[in-house]
Amino acid sequence: MFTSIKTFMGAAALTVAASTASAEELRIGTASLGGAFYPMGQSISNVVTKHAGNGISMVPIVTGGSVQNPNLIAAGEVEIAITNNNLAVLAVKGKGPYTKAGPIDIGAVAALHPSVLHMMVLEDSDIQTFEDLAGKRVAVGPAGGGTLGFVNFLMPLHGMAIEDITPSFVSYSDGFSQLTDGTVDAALALSGYPAGAVMQATAGAKLRFIKFSDGKLDEALEANGAYLPVEIGTDVYGTADSGMVIGVNNMLVAPNSLDAATVQAVTAAIFDNLDELKEENANARQIDPAMSLKLAIPLHAGAQAYFDSK
Repeated sequence: MFTSIKTFMGAAALTVAASTASAEELRIGTASLGGAFYPMGQSISNVVTKHAGNGISMVPIVTGGSVQNPNLIAAGEVEIAITNNNLAVLAVKGKGPYTKAGPIDIGAVAALHPSVLHMMVLEDSDIQTFEDLAGKRVAVGPAGGGTLGFVNFLMPLHGMAIEDITPSFVSYSDGFSQLTDGTVDAALALSGYPAGAVMQATAGAKLRFIKFSDGKLDEALEANGAYLPVEIGTDVYGTADSGMVIGVNNMLVAPNSLDAATVQAVTAAIFDNLDELKEENANARQIDPAMSLKLAIPLHAGAQAYFDSK
């Protein structure tokens, strides 16, 4: 688990407070390598640095992922971060993984692409459904990432617990490498699609999606209204069959203490140059600006000012 980002940025960089980040380098919390959050953060950083003006620049930071990112904002270790709808709600309320930290005062900046739970095995695997993971070695992403949160949500719905599998807490890249070399029996990754780790794995192996048993996906969607069903076509990863998976919409969040003018400039840089962002990042093609007005937590004052001006 990435409990601190000092390794990546150096202690001096961590002294920059969120409230004074205007006209300085903003750190955007992403996730582990091999998923979609880091390249999305990298592309957003490029667009913001190029177009935000007022001396504002941005740099992507490797983190544990969507679960950890709100905590990094609360600790002042990043000024902006990517998380998803349901986790943002829990962070604002101080519930779930944020019970210890208490309510985190963040606002939404922008709706991003959806993330889907990739549940994949080698094409000739005997694992067919989620229940078949019992007794297997499973790569579940980093301990602070959103994949494990989905696993912990889905397991009780299937009469299972984390103790029923042998989990491997590694980056998405390492997890899918372990799948192709036989170290694990299945690899899971909550990521936008196409995910870099999965694409890399398919270069040397044929993969297949793990299925939900009849009625189980509907049961999961009824249990949490923040989740949605997503079908991944055969053309995405070259699978023999499409995959019906569970997903969630992602968002960019920032502390409400971050200067509103800075957040407005960041929001403008993203949406006024969305075509440029889409050219650089395939997942950005799934961004719908209108969804920023329908997020699960209120907009940051700076983001609200941007959308009010449109």
